[in-house]
Amino acid sequence: MRLTSLSLFSLSLVCVALAAVSANAAEDDKGWTALTDGKSFDGWKINESEKSWSIKDGAFVAKGGRSHLFYVGDEKPFENFILNLKVMTKNNSNGGVYFHTKYQKEGWPKNGFECQVNNSYNSDPRKTASVYAVKDVMEAPAGDDEFFDYTIEVKDKTAKLYINGKLVNEYTEPEGTEAGKDFTRVFDKGTFALQAHDPGSTVYYKDIRVKRLP
Repeated sequence: MRLTSLSLFSLSLVCVALAAVSANAAEDDKGWTALTDGKSFDGWKINESEKSWSIKDGAFVAKGGRSHLFYVGDEKPFENFILNLKVMTKNNSNGGVYFHTKYQKEGWPKNGFECQVNNSYNSDPRKTASVYAVKDVMEAPAGDDEFFDYTIEVKDKTAKLYINGKLVNEYTEPEGTEAGKDFTRVFDKGTFALQAHDPGSTVYYKDIRVKRLP
């Protein structure tokens, strides 16, 4: 079959379009970065109590006195991103996932926001997917003793929290919001941290990955 110049030109456009689709798909795949290897604390730094953390079946296990596990594996701060991980709580357990925070030697992290982990903890009414003390969720969207998918999407001054793919909470920072004295709770940039809350709580965190957004 003989192709005309017009046919060849059309065919070349199709090829370019297909190549662009493939490139975009590859770019999306490469956009995700795994923050854990399931075997070590490489890229993470524990404060206060190393005994509060262990690794079991590929998951970070938080059980013990107050301690926070900070991600320190990338010097470039995270501003806009999608953070995805799997979390499991045991009965009457409390934990948390922080963003826009930074390492501190002790105490509850002052910088950034805490995304609550609490499905049945009796002493705190703020449940999983709360943007802690900013926009709270009062009914747990997940249960104990099984892993649930926790996704935190931050874009500019809006945070969206998804549990098992369902949007549970959304918070947009009002214009003019200023940092608090004890806890900043304003959008900025920084790293991530996981929480060991108390000796009676057991929380598992695994398959942690992030994708930066423009």
